[in-house]
Amino acid sequence: MFNKILIANRGEIAIRIMRACRELGIKTVAVYSEADRNAQHFQLADEAVFIGDAAPKESYLNMDVLIRAALDSKADAIHPGYGFLSENASFAAAVESAHLAFIGPSADSIRAMGDKAESKILMKKAGVPTVPGFEGLESDDDFKKAAKEVGYPVLVKAAAGGGGKGMRVVNEENELKEAIELARREALNAFGDSRLLIEKYLAEAHHIEIQVFGDKHGNLVHLFERECSVQRRHQKIIEESPSPLLTPELREQMGKAAVNAAKAVGYYNAGTVEFILDPKLATLNLQPFYFLEMNTRLQVEHPVTELVTGLDLVHWQIRIAAGEKFPFTQSDLHQHGHAIECRIYAEDPATGFLPSTGKLLQFIQPEGPGVRVDSGFATGDDVTHFYDPLLAKLIVHAGNREDAIKRMKTALNDFIVHGVVTNIDYMRAVLETDDFKQGKVSTRWVESQFGEWSSAQPELHALIAAALADVVFVSGKARPAVSNETDPFNPWKQTGNYRN
Repeated sequence: MFNKILIANRGEIAIRIMRACRELGIKTVAVYSEADRNAQHFQLADEAVFIGDAAPKESYLNMDVLIRAALDSKADAIHPGYGFLSENASFAAAVESAHLAFIGPSADSIRAMGDKAESKILMKKAGVPTVPGFEGLESDDDFKKAAKEVGYPVLVKAAAGGGGKGMRVVNEENELKEAIELARREALNAFGDSRLLIEKYLAEAHHIEIQVFGDKHGNLVHLFERECSVQRRHQKIIEESPSPLLTPELREQMGKAAVNAAKAVGYYNAGTVEFILDPKLATLNLQPFYFLEMNTRLQVEHPVTELVTGLDLVHWQIRIAAGEKFPFTQSDLHQHGHAIECRIYAEDPATGFLPSTGKLLQFIQPEGPGVRVDSGFATGDDVTHFYDPLLAKLIVHAGNREDAIKRMKTALNDFIVHGVVTNIDYMRAVLETDDFKQGKVSTRWVESQFGEWSSAQPELHALIAAALADVVFVSGKARPAVSNETDPFNPWKQTGNYRN
């Protein structure tokens, strides 16, 4: 087992990995940028190394600086978390070349699945169903011909990268040229690669992903599905398991397809194979699901799988990277109960999900049976514009879906954030809809059915609480000492400003 691991990330995922390392008796090294000098992950690690300016390319995306930090701190391995360099094959290879362990799949697996065009060709050879479409397109005429053959609406998407960048839905031919230009420009800026492909766009599709896990000894299994259809701008905001749509037969088919996809690239460690599913096709006995892509890393929504399987995925990532065998066969694994995750963002749904920045005057997390919060923030922290506006992941687990929804609504009510605008009210409103309760939410549902939402005016007690939080925070920053109190347990000694 490793003695020390450098975590090449920040925020909640860095803290999540630190927790797993502590449980395994492994020391941790945090890295931090200029903007993260007071961040929670910096404070909670055993050691911390400064890696540069706030801009990601100067810090969390700087491969040389990260590897040097690991070597100087005498770490044995690097865990990339998710985002940043987690799916960068060159980084994985550079880590291995520096005689450090990369806690993830091989560079070859990342490279094979990182290119959407090449991975689709690979999946076709492996017998995994893929979305009808075309790769290797060059001219506008090529795109027009391909779109006509596939049939509108189509999806123009970047061949490299992910996260919803470089993607445009095209409903008719006169929209195609502009969509290609916009997608190409965005793909080049985000991934340094302007190549595009075109696919059939399934308007009422659901996004189903299958968690896979393998070791370096040839064992590979799936850990069931996550339903991720509640999305805004192609970004997931609510995930759950089991999916309310899947029958046992369909679950088995998709699980086998995911394992076959992973085997095709010699995969080990944690990964996720993403599919789109059209439930209408299933009722017609037609092929109902298609391969989208594979995420060669730990997913943001991995806690959902942890709660329904009882497995600690980060523990097993580390243990597999250290050479251990994954001791479970497919028949050993089962889903228990129902889990839901809501991503709590500092953003305003009423203004097109614009990010919100500022100081967290109050950040009170919900607690209780079956409630879990993964977060990288605390009261007094700054939410900046440099990084993703994710504040926390709120996850609940209950015996069935109906009870899980009730538990999540209660937890959302108990989540108090003052200082920035959040999507908490929006999450609660989604859970209240009949479509969500009945599991009928497709990937376009937010845009087409829930786009005009606006938050209610805050009630008087909420405004008072926010004002008090501001006063308490500001006064607490300059609280004078009460030196004339001799009793250290006297409560007045702890309230110097009020006494003063």
